[in-house]
Amino acid sequence: MAEHVAEHAAYPVGLRLSGRRVVVLGAGQVAQRRLPSLVAAGAEVLLISPSATPSVEAMADTGEIRWEHRRYQAGDLAEAWYALISTDDPAANAAASQEAEDRRVWCVRADDAEAATAWTPATGHSEGVTVAVLTGRDPRRSAGVRDAIVEGLRDGTLAAPHHRSRAKGVALVGGGPGDPDLITVRGRRLLAEADVVIADRLGPRDLLAELPPHVEVIDAAKIPYGRFMPQEAINNALIEHAKAGKAVVRLKGGDPFVFGRGMEEAQALAEAGISCTVVPGISSTISVPGAAGIPVTHRGVAHEFTVVSGHVAPDDERSLVDWPALAKLRGTLVVLMGVENSGAIAAKLIEHGRPAETPAAVVQEGTTAAQRRVDATLATLGETVRAEGVRPPAVIVVGDVVGITAPSPE
Repeated sequence: MAEHVAEHAAYPVGLRLSGRRVVVLGAGQVAQRRLPSLVAAGAEVLLISPSATPSVEAMADTGEIRWEHRRYQAGDLAEAWYALISTDDPAANAAASQEAEDRRVWCVRADDAEAATAWTPATGHSEGVTVAVLTGRDPRRSAGVRDAIVEGLRDGTLAAPHHRSRAKGVALVGGGPGDPDLITVRGRRLLAEADVVIADRLGPRDLLAELPPHVEVIDAAKIPYGRFMPQEAINNALIEHAKAGKAVVRLKGGDPFVFGRGMEEAQALAEAGISCTVVPGISSTISVPGAAGIPVTHRGVAHEFTVVSGHVAPDDERSLVDWPALAKLRGTLVVLMGVENSGAIAAKLIEHGRPAETPAAVVQEGTTAAQRRVDATLATLGETVRAEGVRPPAVIVVGDVVGITAPSPE
């Protein structure tokens, strides 16, 4: 039977395993990789193995699978629909494989693909599409082809038009801190499917160049607002295009809900009866310091970090930040939109008890090719920002974590 299988191409098929028994023999690395997909398919998984990796144990502890702590015995494949054999005992593998053959149970063997009646394809998923690739005896090639197809589907470079109507509405997409590679997979896919993109200045601009010619790209800063406030005009533009039946993406820098006014837009859309999808983005609050080699927390140094907006000066009556309370904290302080008020912020923190010698750093245009880091202390922060000509967008980090450095590789 094994020789016959090897002579012919495998016949691809999708198994619907929900509620059906799948027997897995062995609980090592192979099982650890395969079990999550079996659980996700709704299979009733019976694991038979005297020991297991910690990850597999955790799946048994949470009840996702049933684990019998023993070795394979004849009859274990009774009532199974599918079997995965991956023990380190060749004799047991051969015996189980023969039982599968006798019972007409499709069987995958990790130790001997030629003796198996089924092969596991390299699989991937993208928005409701499952990609499965078989290349016979070359699993690395299968994985490579799989990755290329899935990546193409995700970023829109592989054309896969929907033959059902797309859901219209607005997606509020966090574009990340600036590097176009740091947008989420879902955000990139929605961009590729958009009819209209309304973009912020701080969004990842390089992604706009990748959009198909038919996509209308609107600079949010250039939307005429007349008698409306700028944000109201943006809200109206989102509503207008969505009501025209367009798939609209509101591309924002960072995360839509971290000083991004995303909730204001979501509320306006809800009031207009328009569906809204929120796609979180990588916030500059942690990614920009990280890109500059600054961890916002570190064992034994900082057990918390606080993020505040510095666009309003500390003594301004409009400020909602409790600066005296912040000055008493010992952890890391991350300030966004604080370049102009950096001196006043530093002075207020020192006034209320934060040591003047506390390390500080400003990271301008983080994660982009123009990134630069300027170091100072709290006492010299304002003057350093002026002397170095630091300009927005920039992230200010205050705390002992600024002084932590990774050792250089030898």
